[in-house]
Amino acid sequence: MNNSPILVVSGEPFSVFIEIFLKCLKKNKFKKKIILIVSKKLFMKQMKSLGFNFDINSIDINNINEQNLYKKKINIIDVNFVFKNSFERITNKSNKYINECFVVALKLLETKKFSGLINGPISKKNFLKGKFLGITEYLAEKTKKKNEVAMLIYNKKLSVSPITTHLPLKDVHKNLSKKKIIKHIFLINQFYKKHFKKNAKIAITGLNPHCESNFKNSEEKRYIKPAINTLIKKNYKIKGPFPADTIFMKEQSKNYDVIVGMYHDQVLAPMKTLFDFDAINITLGLPFIRISPDHGPNHIMLGKNLSNPKSLIQALKFLDK
Repeated sequence: MNNSPILVVSGEPFSVFIEIFLKCLKKNKFKKKIILIVSKKLFMKQMKSLGFNFDINSIDINNINEQNLYKKKINIIDVNFVFKNSFERITNKSNKYINECFVVALKLLETKKFSGLINGPISKKNFLKGKFLGITEYLAEKTKKKNEVAMLIYNKKLSVSPITTHLPLKDVHKNLSKKKIIKHIFLINQFYKKHFKKNAKIAITGLNPHCESNFKNSEEKRYIKPAINTLIKKNYKIKGPFPADTIFMKEQSKNYDVIVGMYHDQVLAPMKTLFDFDAINITLGLPFIRISPDHGPNHIMLGKNLSNPKSLIQALKFLDK
């Protein structure tokens, strides 16, 4: 990647993000300059409460250049946010602020002068209000890439990707198709070719336990196996379907770069068990690379200065190449 600055949207104002962001800068040095889109007032108050001390460089969205960005200061684009206390419970009142932060980021990303976007965790329940399944889909809509994106939870040893994301289990089977699986695998393989100069070795799970079903017309027979056969004919390095209860065993998983599952927790639960916070959420298919730490707002830990910054460190390092 080039030396273009990294854009960071702080996300939910009453999450642990500002804490872990400050911990990242205290413990790590990055080659690229970082621009944080945040309420400056909130940032300053939380920074003081948490016991950190960094110099701030306020910048104008219409005047961003190499000369007015610094590595030893925190470069901030200020977005107005009205609040009473440094740490409050999450409510809908932050929705307008979060949306405005994304509006600023997307406007800047249209210039193609940034390495990518990192966003802090966001309360889907409060911010999305059922309009989108997740921030992945929210950004896809905003960039006119609806139904053209995929979620990749990335770790250099092993990554995972769910075909469906934040759906109730009862709706998963209704949202599977051969076409959707093929497009999903295509996006993953393109990412690995672009960033790692190789075709990804992919394992794909079934939907049903042990890839078996009492029904004659199972999802494995209807969608998954036909998609795999088509991809093999196109020289993709893909195998399956594998039972989800054994594919993550060491002797199996070591043979693959990515394990693709049919639904969110089928692959994210074992991934987090294996790697804890040492993984990042990458959205594939957007006009820019978008990454978020692989954890939520963690309101329970808000203001306690005990949160682990590892996932955000990995996100910044990925764009800092």
